[in-house]
Amino acid sequence: MEELEKIKSVCPACYQEGKIQKIDAKIIEEDGKVWITKTCKKHGSFKDIYFSDVDIYKKWIKYKVTGEPAPDVKTQLFDYPALYPEHKSQSVLTNLLITNRCNLRCSYCFMNAGASGVVYEPTLDQIKELMIQARNERPVGSKAIQITGGEPTVRDDLFNIVRMAKDLGFTHVQVNTNGIKLAESVEYCQRLKDEKVNTVYMSFDGVTKKTNPWIEQGKKAIENLRKVNLKVVLVPVLIGGKNLHETGKIVRFALDNMDIVRGVNFQPISFCGRITKIKDEKRDLQRVDYVQMMAEIENEFDGQISRDDFYPVPFVFPVSKLIEGLKGESQVEFTAHPGCGGATYIFFEDGKPLPITRFIDVEGLLDFINKQSETKGPLKKVRVAASFLKHINDFVDPEKAPHGFDLKKLLKEAALGGNYDSLRGFHYKSLFVGSMWFQDSFNLNIDRLERCVIHYTTLEGIVPFCAYNGLGIGDKIREKHSISIKDWEQETGRKIKDELWKNGPLT
Repeated sequence: MEELEKIKSVCPACYQEGKIQKIDAKIIEEDGKVWITKTCKKHGSFKDIYFSDVDIYKKWIKYKVTGEPAPDVKTQLFDYPALYPEHKSQSVLTNLLITNRCNLRCSYCFMNAGASGVVYEPTLDQIKELMIQARNERPVGSKAIQITGGEPTVRDDLFNIVRMAKDLGFTHVQVNTNGIKLAESVEYCQRLKDEKVNTVYMSFDGVTKKTNPWIEQGKKAIENLRKVNLKVVLVPVLIGGKNLHETGKIVRFALDNMDIVRGVNFQPISFCGRITKIKDEKRDLQRVDYVQMMAEIENEFDGQISRDDFYPVPFVFPVSKLIEGLKGESQVEFTAHPGCGGATYIFFEDGKPLPITRFIDVEGLLDFINKQSETKGPLKKVRVAASFLKHINDFVDPEKAPHGFDLKKLLKEAALGGNYDSLRGFHYKSLFVGSMWFQDSFNLNIDRLERCVIHYTTLEGIVPFCAYNGLGIGDKIREKHSISIKDWEQETGRKIKDELWKNGPLT
């Protein structure tokens, strides 16, 4: 056994008793795997997997960076203690929960009104204030928002909410949905497109009815989105013993539909909400780490896609650093902890997947970009541009690159456009395959938490994702600002059970 890091965590048993107790923890290597271990004086020792391949851990962790402090992100709420003094990363994506009502009852869901017994649903005026709160966040106002639930499409005013987000200056608007409504109505998909939704973020847990009871609705939703040309990202929750074995097949499905499917964002199960008190044996069986996910993809594609093709989120930090230096203004920084997720881009050439790492020296390219960001003095933009034009093709193997791929042209268009949209041509010719593994009380690493870049804008302030869900802050916020199902039904003249989907299984 080798100790790799000393960290801080929380005791999961104390948490189950209603108390957040900060304790010492270690990240260790044992038998080629990386674990989080910790001991509570009251409840004893705990051990949870972190990376089941120590080489991948070491490759990813070297990209850890510290961003500009984000003073508006809450580190303490209610009677919980502050786990750290100051948040270290700004919002890359803001989550806005507009309802906890849902037309399904997924077994792993910790959110829906049917499970909680109360209805949380901010008014339009409150939603506007929540958006403004996110747009005003320091040091950089949030530019990307995900409208989420529950199931957002159960709200009759969803289109108004999307329009409001655009009017308030969000440049990227996602709608997070189970896809049922989208499968039922191509007109509904067209309305989302007309309101300028950028991406639909859709649940998609497998390619068979056993793993994904709503597979036909998912396929129909994709068909309808294709008709209106609205892009979709598939979001599978990976659970060991349930759907992990279909990980690679989900990627294959996405590649077969990459004209409309822009990415797959895997989310290994997080044990929070109703499933916090799961028994240790079952948690160990269902737990999935990044390496298990990547191994399944390797097996499906016989190594044409491998774990070595994936890099952690902060790997691309030099890009925002360079743009910030050239434009002279703060940019959104991808300073998430390496343990928060990783990704790759897959092209499709001659009927085979082709990861970007197979024809671009991505490490060399990012090192080059990082050096360019340090350029000082007069004519900085001209000098950087000249250096790019001279050296950029040094990092591309034209013999292995997809037909017609021109990195110099793509970067030139991005430089001239000066924003993310300028890289659209690159994104639309490739498939994003990534993962975000959200923390729970068993595997919480406070060093990760304070670098969280996905935040909720709430009626109690801006809250990091893994504090909101993994440490139950969201439960308390919703409890404080909810009404009982009985009162909601009396106020609206509707019944919660009437909105349940009636054409198939609910869970």
